[in-house]
Amino acid sequence: MANPFGMPDQAYDVLRLAIAYALALPVGWYREKEAHSVGVRTFPLVAMASCGYVLLTTSMDAAAPSRVIQGLVAGIGFIGGGAILKSEGNVHGTATAASIWTTGVLGAAVAQDRYFVAATLALVNLFTLRVLLPWKQKMDAGEAKKET
Repeated sequence: MANPFGMPDQAYDVLRLAIAYALALPVGWYREKEAHSVGVRTFPLVAMASCGYVLLTTSMDAAAPSRVIQGLVAGIGFIGGGAILKSEGNVHGTATAASIWTTGVLGAAVAQDRYFVAATLALVNLFTLRVLLPWKQKMDAGEAKKET
């Protein structure tokens, strides 16, 4: 990956880790504010770790990034799976799991210098969680009325 800022490689890597962290922070903050169990600590750490794993592949063979990303997809899916709970016939946590997965992709995108992709993922993730929540709640209330 080219360093457009002319800074030492280590400083550029730290900058990318910080960008991944910063892009995921608003989603984590919002989830924390809404009293979800996964929030301000988890989302930035997932993004930063994903970025770090992909950055580590730069000195490896050409197939390394795809193998690492493949592992990240599986590993982050496993973390997200832990956020999904089923109780009394209801499933909760799927939006959290999907958000964790999106945050992992965000970090990988930053590592690949795909900042527009990373920023778009962060914005769409936050939009989906925050703006679409009232719509989902209205739909759920309508379903509850139909069942009674």
